[in-house]
Amino acid sequence: MPGVRSSALRRRVRPGLLAAVVSSIVVFGTGSIAVPAAGAGTTTPPGPAAGGLPGVAPAPAAAPLTGTATTPPPTAAPTTPPGTPDTSPFPPGVPTNVVASQIRTGSVTLTWTAATPGCCAIAGYDITYYSPFDDVVMSASVGNVTTTTITSYISAGRQYSFRVSARDVVGHRSLASEPVTVVTPVTDTGPDTTPPSAPQKLTLGDVTDSTATLSWSPSTDDVGVSGYNVYRFDGWYSSFLVATVPTTTYTVALPPPPPPSTPLRYQFYVRARDAAGNVSIASNTVFAPTTTTPPTTPMPPPPTCRVTYQNQSEWQGGFVTVVTVQNTATTPVDGWTLTFSFRGDQRITSAWNATTGQSGATVTARNVDWNRVVPANGSVSFGIQGSWSTSNVPPAGFVLNGGPCTVG
Repeated sequence: MPGVRSSALRRRVRPGLLAAVVSSIVVFGTGSIAVPAAGAGTTTPPGPAAGGLPGVAPAPAAAPLTGTATTPPPTAAPTTPPGTPDTSPFPPGVPTNVVASQIRTGSVTLTWTAATPGCCAIAGYDITYYSPFDDVVMSASVGNVTTTTITSYISAGRQYSFRVSARDVVGHRSLASEPVTVVTPVTDTGPDTTPPSAPQKLTLGDVTDSTATLSWSPSTDDVGVSGYNVYRFDGWYSSFLVATVPTTTYTVALPPPPPPSTPLRYQFYVRARDAAGNVSIASNTVFAPTTTTPPTTPMPPPPTCRVTYQNQSEWQGGFVTVVTVQNTATTPVDGWTLTFSFRGDQRITSAWNATTGQSGATVTARNVDWNRVVPANGSVSFGIQGSWSTSNVPPAGFVLNGGPCTVG
């Protein structure tokens, strides 16, 4: 039966930073997905992935992915032979009901509901996955199946998040599914192979000039929680085990502020552990304060929008992209203007579902009459077709009605 066809490692680009790109073909932007061409060979990782769980060895160089696959029922979508790039704005639908099962020390089995074809028949699926607090993204490609077992770059006692996107026969790719997060056990033979639940509601308080107190809600376990690991994350790709404690509070020494050239800040997070050494999925993170002086100006509100920039087709000198704007606020947006800047030499030649203008690298997209209102938790999409000569790198940030949006 058809299974995993190829695998690869990539480096994620940190927000506001340039990062090494482990490919001469694909540049990763935060939240974007890149996969090797179907049929590509297995890529040997450049070395142990930095970061991950302290005290747990990183995954060794892996053999080609293996697994089983189940073919979904045939669809009635037409098949379009490869040839001139297809500029249709109708990519496949998003795969749904992604579930992880048979979670073992060296493998995770994924199943999902087949994507709905857009203009053309589904050719296969691309899977991206990564460990938190790390800058390496793994990817795999499979055929037109709805289940596969991932074995490459999977190791014991580590947390992974998986997303699945569909790919059609002319190269259109769907948006990625919602992430599915798991943590692998430290042993497959027992007697305890079930990790504890993740600690919840991590907060930081009682701040002084040199210390602060972390507190969180307790975890549960089928045998019993033996304690909690407290970590400090440097905002790049390294975590440091600060302490192992039996209770749900801990007073930490505050680290020095990061250098001004670093746009990221130190963070703390917690994992529960049981007597067998299984660790939980990580808690939420909290930022380490850099000063005890209250700010003189109010903190800006959190983003109330999320933007996904998805290349549907790309060829030498041209591209077709669909931009989706999601309103994550609790109130509707009545009239919208989205601005962003290309990072290559792209020029927009046409657009649909929005009125666009471009000045240099800066693009302004405004609503049309029929999509002026974006309901709370709703979204709108528009498409652009353009040209490029030397680079088609996607934008790194978006601003909706004057406020920054989350990307991805």
